Amino acid sequence: MRDRLILLRSMLSTEGSLWITIDDNECHYLKVLCDEVFGRQNFVSSIAWEKDQGRRGDTHISSAHDHILLYAKEFGVWRKVRNLLPRTAKHDARYKNPDNDSRGRWLQGDNGTAKSGSDSLRYPITLPSGRVVVPPKGNFWRFSVATFTLACREGRVWFGKKGDSMPVIKRYLTKVQQGIVPRTWWPSVEVGSNQEAKRDHLRKLLPDIEPFSTPKPERLLNRIMHIASSPGDWVLDSFTGSGTTGAVAHKMGRRWIMVELEETCHTHIIPRLKKVIDGEDLGGITKTVNWKGGGGFRYYRIGPSLIVEDEWGNPVINPEFNAAMLAEAMCKLEGFDYAPSEDVFWVHGKSTETDSIYVTTQFMSRDMLTRLSDEVGPQHSLLICCSAFRCDPGQFPNLTIKKIPKAVLKRCEWGHDDYSLEIQNLPQARPEPEEQAQDHPGKSHRKFGKNNPAQATMFDVDGEQ
Repeated sequence: MRDRLILLRSMLSTEGSLWITIDDNECHYLKVLCDEVFGRQNFVSSIAWEKDQGRRGDTHISSAHDHILLYAKEFGVWRKVRNLLPRTAKHDARYKNPDNDSRGRWLQGDNGTAKSGSDSLRYPITLPSGRVVVPPKGNFWRFSVATFTLACREGRVWFGKKGDSMPVIKRYLTKVQQGIVPRTWWPSVEVGSNQEAKRDHLRKLLPDIEPFSTPKPERLLNRIMHIASSPGDWVLDSFTGSGTTGAVAHKMGRRWIMVELEETCHTHIIPRLKKVIDGEDLGGITKTVNWKGGGGFRYYRIGPSLIVEDEWGNPVINPEFNAAMLAEAMCKLEGFDYAPSEDVFWVHGKSTETDSIYVTTQFMSRDMLTRLSDEVGPQHSLLICCSAFRCDPGQFPNLTIKKIPKAVLKRCEWGHDDYSLEIQNLPQARPEPEEQAQDHPGKSHRKFGKNNPAQATMFDVDGEQ
């Protein structure tokens, strides 16, 4: 898990955050591990999510909640960009206007007394009724003389209907922040439960498929993404499960990437996302965000590793790679566009009009390199990626020669402890006709609508990479 956390942290933007749901068995060990990777100063909160409203009688204590550990890449940056929860009528109902103040409804702000303070906060106040009041012994006003005087001048102090009550400084509804700070307790009535996700959504959405055992409710992911992201941001779920993250991100106009090792990729996730795109998913947060369908996703199987170990433990090219696959892989790693020439055997790709790449599993002798150098000519350059060579490369000024395993190991960080990963933008796939967008490995399912042009990527990982 530590290696995965290090990798995930490296992929986060400075405004990014990591949210992990986990139960009591490992939560506290994971907290210590996350502190090590992210730094304790970047720990934001541990949220208790009520995952189960029921009560089991076959256990010593019935588990009702999971923990959500929240870490920021850089807490100081994240706290400035995170979003507040939307205000509701329930929150606004606390504001009243008993004195018909023209500035609208208000709530008690600084009022009454406190147990701590300085002598400057112990002063007499004359009420409109004429009664003089001071804080009891050991107590202090919550506001200074200057603050109280200014509030009186502006008519922002309430002394009760009879003008004989302890003073209250008003806080107007029009002046409060347009949102509320999230709490650490997320009850199922607000964000849903496992039962809600399974019974009320997935069973109706995919009636012929056995629901995932512990699916997350869409309302839970909706709250997380609302707090942590904005439309157009990237959301990554590296343990996809039933695909709730992608479904919610898509409906909310986020771009998303999901990774899944298990067969649920085909049994649950792809059928679910197709219904989201086609506007056939009527559950979850569909009505809340007024989702009508649209967008699309690209689906990939990650191929086999380019480098494997031979029987002696030496890194060698994976025999599953044919010549074309190897050439294309090396072009990508070396920054060339894969464009094999039909006329020149040693041109597999180009970086410029005069700079080409040639990929071969042959051993390159001095005679072979001399011939290639002559064919390339002094006005062009050629990068040769081969299995081995024996000569001084410096005698060929227009050739650069690399041994493939060494070049790949250096670029891919294969066998290193830091698990570095270079992320590159994938090319945009061309829209396919409806009749061709079927369940073919490597094909993309795309349907574009005016409601949401979101595009995303989902990977089905067949093995450790």
